[in-house]
Amino acid sequence: MAPWGKYFAALVASAWLSACASVHNTPVNEPAHGSVVDQLHLGFKEVADEDDMLIGLAFSGGGTRAAAFSFGVLSAFDDIPVPRAKDKLLDRLDFISGVSGGSVTAAYYGLKKRAALSDFRERFLLQNAEEGLQTTLSLATMGRALGGGINDQQGLTRWLDAHLFHGATYGQFRAVGPPRVWINASDIYNRVPFVFGATAFTAICSDLTKFPLSNAVAASAAVPVAFAPIVVKAYPGTCTDPLPQWITRSAANRNASPMLRSFASAILRYREGKVPYIKLLDGGLVDNYGLAGFTISRESSDTPYGPLTPQQAVRLRRSMFLVVDAKAGLSGNWVRTPEGPSGAELMQAVADTAIDASVGASYIAFERTMTDWRNALVRWRCGLSAADRKRYGAPAGWNCRDLKFFIGRVGFDQLEPARAAELGKVPTRFHLPQRQVDEVIAAGRDALRVNPAMRDFLKSL
Repeated sequence: MAPWGKYFAALVASAWLSACASVHNTPVNEPAHGSVVDQLHLGFKEVADEDDMLIGLAFSGGGTRAAAFSFGVLSAFDDIPVPRAKDKLLDRLDFISGVSGGSVTAAYYGLKKRAALSDFRERFLLQNAEEGLQTTLSLATMGRALGGGINDQQGLTRWLDAHLFHGATYGQFRAVGPPRVWINASDIYNRVPFVFGATAFTAICSDLTKFPLSNAVAASAAVPVAFAPIVVKAYPGTCTDPLPQWITRSAANRNASPMLRSFASAILRYREGKVPYIKLLDGGLVDNYGLAGFTISRESSDTPYGPLTPQQAVRLRRSMFLVVDAKAGLSGNWVRTPEGPSGAELMQAVADTAIDASVGASYIAFERTMTDWRNALVRWRCGLSAADRKRYGAPAGWNCRDLKFFIGRVGFDQLEPARAAELGKVPTRFHLPQRQVDEVIAAGRDALRVNPAMRDFLKSL
């Protein structure tokens, strides 16, 4: 058979296989009749109402490599005492955002708190989360890949639930207290982040409290082709809550930031019934640092201090936001020849290119937003009357300008070059040998200790 004939035959076979192997993922979210308003939608800052610090972490994607690196960073936080206090810096975390592999660590720590440090390595990092999954693109799996995804939602979801979450729902997750944890997926129709939380679930009139935590993490980690999208159903017309005013205002504002306007427009489409089924894949596709939720929370506010309360904004003195970046290094030999990449390598290269291109933009937008916020807070604080300062709890001798923000990234490249190069070779998988797992955990501890933003933050205390 001529070469073109072979390709044509393979194409026909693949089309036939895809027709026979369509993947059907059934939504598991339930409608919420009546009012959905969020008893869970607490302030941006909960635990640190009792102190003058605001600390946030963002865990990037990258499979078990990212989960282990972020776990190492959490462990290092538990080694750092708070000056003039009896607790550790880990106890002062206010929020964590997780994407893909980083969402596993974020969710498990959010559910178990300090107890997660004692068993996460054994329960997840040293386990084979690919058990029972098809992880390679081949002739045998091509039909399912073309039909929507090699693996449906059940395999990874069931594994996560059996090994980590044991039926935990968002109601249980949010009830155990701070830090607040955001799990991020990608809405691949609207091309925006989908943050599992109050805003999205109020828009779709669905009961967030009954949504399984394992499904949210599986959606955040659903790599395209390898996994079919996780599906969430909208139930427009079944709830009575109006959307927050900033949604309609931002969607109509041509001068709003592209991120904020796109997100607000997607939320409106959910509520209006224009997107009956929301298809979710790996959160890294649109925001591999998981910073969009933070950025949108601030940009959507119509006050200088939002999303803080005035009392929190007056009390605040030090804020630190760290991105825990487990990005892999460059790989592939196809640059050495005119041919390639092809097949699975081509799809991996395209995904890596898209993800790496997005992270720079999201980090810059986040950094700019936080800097603008700090300046707005100082102007507002210094403009308060004596009566307002008293009403909001400003102590004697309060300095309205004593407000410092520390924003940084914790990455492999901040370690010794040879060590960073080896860490960058760790594959993006959900099954790694113990040696690599422990090397990446140690790297997370060491990278935090030498991080300039962390060092400056500690000095400022």
